[in-house]
Parts: sequence; structure tokens; C-alpha cells
Amino acid sequence: MKYLIIALLLISGLQSGQAQTPDNIKITSEKGKTKFKVDDSGVLEVNVSPKDLDKFKSRGSLDYGDFGAKGNGKTDDIDAIAATHAVANQFGIPVKADDDATYYIGGKERTVIIMTDTDFGTAEFTIDDTNVENRQAPIFQVTSTLESFPLEGISTLRRNQTKIDANLPSSCLITVTDSNVKRYIRFGPNQNNGSSQTDIFIVDKDGNVDKNTPIIWEFNQITEINALPMDETTLTIKGGIFTTIANQAESKYTYYSRGLAIKRSNVVVEGLEHRVTGEGDHGAPYGGFIIARDCGNVTVRNTILTGHKTYRTIGSAGVPVSMGTYDISINRALNVSFINCSQTNDINDRTYWGIMGSNYSKNLMYDSCVFSRFDAHMGVANATIRNSTMGHMGINAIGTGTLLIENSTIRGRTLVNLRSDYGSTWQGDFIIRNCTFIPNNGQEVSKVSLIGGHNSGQHDFGYTCYMPETVTIEKLFINDENHTEDYEGPTIFADLNPDMTDDSYQQKFPYVITRELNLKLYHLSSRSGKPLRLSDNMYMFKDVEITTSEP
Repeated sequence: MKYLIIALLLISGLQSGQAQTPDNIKITSEKGKTKFKVDDSGVLEVNVSPKDLDKFKSRGSLDYGDFGAKGNGKTDDIDAIAATHAVANQFGIPVKADDDATYYIGGKERTVIIMTDTDFGTAEFTIDDTNVENRQAPIFQVTSTLESFPLEGISTLRRNQTKIDANLPSSCLITVTDSNVKRYIRFGPNQNNGSSQTDIFIVDKDGNVDKNTPIIWEFNQITEINALPMDETTLTIKGGIFTTIANQAESKYTYYSRGLAIKRSNVVVEGLEHRVTGEGDHGAPYGGFIIARDCGNVTVRNTILTGHKTYRTIGSAGVPVSMGTYDISINRALNVSFINCSQTNDINDRTYWGIMGSNYSKNLMYDSCVFSRFDAHMGVANATIRNSTMGHMGINAIGTGTLLIENSTIRGRTLVNLRSDYGSTWQGDFIIRNCTFIPNNGQEVSKVSLIGGHNSGQHDFGYTCYMPETVTIEKLFINDENHTEDYEGPTIFADLNPDMTDDSYQQKFPYVITRELNLKLYHLSSRSGKPLRLSDNMYMFKDVEITTSEP
């Protein structure tokens, strides 16, 4: 009961426009000048005069210049920017940047908390990562006034359970963990011992689970379960031209995450641009500029982002690896969409890593995007790519539910790569409709497969691995004209286990084979003129039921 009361008080605070001020910021409203200072312990002390406060409220917005930001591209304006948003959050006022300004942000550790609509306009922001105090502290963090609270009395959960025993103040994000069970036990150069079983889903105030965010794991015990009320209003972030001066750190897995972190539900990012400069022959990787975590219903529209240069290091298996480095990171997030977005660099330039990575998420969508990659590492439940073009790293995923690819052009090595480091598993269905596949971006190929991956059946990934249960392909054109002389034509499946060629092969951890293929042959064609085949390893797929239709 006490957590229900706390949650209700938090919602009441939101409705009255009051926000929780971070511990490192102190706000007063006393006579005198509107100003700020930083005390010896790093606390930002902000005073806004009553007269100015009335003016700001009447004007309907705050400007960074109201709190002393220079916007000259040289003076570090991070404290002035943080002070502006702190006052805006406290009094429920939107923020508007000066369109002619260039705000320099140095390496000082100071995260700007955003809780009100913000219009960066055409202002420029230079983020200098060459000497930072905390590489993991975001520059901006979109945060809710609502706070999470633990749920008591729930000790187990079932896969696809439709209701939990909880009365909540509003719709909530539920995150649940069983640290006794390890999933995603990674295989290969970046091998690890797995991660605690984790799930995230939406429930309404009566505990009914949103059917679009189903519970995907069996929880025979729970070590942690929390509820985060979802904001009912939409917070909008508009505009802004951001340039990161890249770090010059040693090339190892010390990720930088100095960007825009979204930790609030119902957020729209519109018209933002992020560029990168200063990349040299070494550097640490990036965890993302736009980072969505522990949130739901996030839309990024009309936004331009940038892929990061790929650097190499020694992986956990003791061999050299290329480090993943991202401008988009999605973790424990639901219903996240990118609409009409693109990147500044060539989506087929292999010197740059794929732009996006995700974990533990559900209902991810690209619509009308031109990006180098879509990627789901530790699982996605339902993903859609439509009206889009994917570059050299293509579509990489493991997960559950439905993967829908339609009206799109894919230029990767395969149309879909089921990640072998996580077992090449997809427990659900593939639908490929009205697409063009240009394998290896049109470079010469000796083999072409629509669905790639590998699973030897000898590694325990912490779960049973599945090929997609059904694959439906309708209206697909394969541009495979640039091929070697020994090319035999495209296959639906790559040879996912070359050692498995007869009944003598024993799998310690069986890989569940696709049950059904649905092919509309009159809509399938290849530039080479060679017919689409099932696989080079026919033994693996000998029991697949193939349904075809012809004109």
C-alpha cells in the first residue's frame, strides 16, 4: 500500500507542475539577479528572481541566455544550460535555444535534466570528448517526474501471462529480473557467461499485460521486480545540430555515452542532427548518441545521425575483434520507432560500424529510414523494417515474435543475419514482402542466402534456439548478377551447420528447424536467372513443409 501512496503522490506532483530537483542542483527564487554559481562541492546553485520568473512564465519559454550562456562556441555553457532546464523543470516551462548560438560543452561531468518540451531550433552544440571527467554521463537526459517503485507479492511469472496481481496508479513499465538464471551466454571472440534473465512489459492500472509487449520468459523465481509509471503526456525535443569531437582514448571497451539519453515514456525527438568529427587512427567506442532505456513509446523523426569509425581491440577470447560502436542504442525499451531518418556517412562504407544496437526490447521499427544497420543483440520481440534501405551491415537479429520486412532494399551479406554469437535464434515468424536484396552491396559473390547464421548445437546459450517457425516470402527481387562462375544460385537458408549432414551428428543443444515455408513463386526472381533454392545443406531442412503458389 505504501508504494501505491508514493506513486500517487508522484503523479500528483507531475500534474501540479512540480519536479524533483537533482541533488547537485539547488534552486531559489529570491529578489536580486537571476544567476547561478557552482559551490566548492560542485552543486549548481541557481537563483531566479520573482520578477524574471513572472516574465519567463508570461513569455512561455526559457532561453539559455537567460541564465548566462554565451553561445559563442568557446565558453563552456554546460552549467548555464543545466541551470536553465532545472528552473524550467521546477516551474513547468518549455525551453527554447537561441537559433544563432553555438554552445560549447566541454568534458565536465554535468548532466542536463530535461522534463519539459525543448526546442533546440537551429542552434549548434559542440560536445568535446577529448578530455572528459565521466565518459558514461549523458549530456542531456530526458527524465520523468515519476519514479519507479518495487512490486511486492509477485514471486513468479509465466510466459505469455496476461495479468499480474497488482493494482497500480496508472499504466506502468514492469521490469523483472531473475539473477539465478543466465541467458544470452555469448559464443565467439566476445564470449561471456551470460546475463541475468530480464524482461520488460507494459501493464495497465489493473495489472493487465499489454498484448503487444508479452512476457517472453518463465520466471520460476524473481530477484527484482519494479514498476515505473508511464507519462501520459508527450514530451517533445525539436531541432539542434550537435557535433561530437571524438575521443582520442585507447581502443578498448571503454564506451562513451555523452549524448541524449531518454528515460521517460512518450517522447518525440524531431529534426535533430548529430555529426562526428576528429576521429583518428584510434579511439574508444560509443554507446550511442540517442539512447533509449527503461522507457516506452519513443518516436524519432526526421533526424540525421552519424556512424562511428570502427576500431579494433582484443576480445574476451584473447583474439582481435572489431568493436561495436553506435549512434543509436536501445535497451529495455518498448515501442521505439525511427521514421524518415538517415545518417551522414555512406551506409555502405565498411570503415564505419553499423549505426544501431539494441538489447531486451520489444516492437522496434524503422520506417522510411536509410541506415547502415538494424541490430538486436540480446533479443527483440517483434521488429518492423519498412520503406527503408539497409547498408553494408544489413539486418541482424535474434528474438521472438514477428520480423516484418517490407518495401525495403537490403544491401548486406544476407537479407537477415541471425546472430551466431547468440545462437541464431528466432522463435516466431519472418515475413518478407515487396523487397529488393542486393547481396554484399553488389560486389561479386559466390554464395547468396536470404537467411544467414550458424549454430553447431554444441553451445549452451541459456535457452533453446529456434529457426523461424514460418517464413513467408512474397515479391522479392534478388540482384545477384555479379557472381563467380561456380555460383549455383540463391538459397533461402545458408548452411547453418556444415557439420550436420546426416543422422550421425549429435547436437548437445538441439537447434529447432523451421516448420513451414510459404513462397509466392511468381513474385520471386533473381537477376542471375538462377532459381531460389532451399539451402546448400538439404539434410538440415529435409522436414520443412514448403507451400508454393503460382499464377
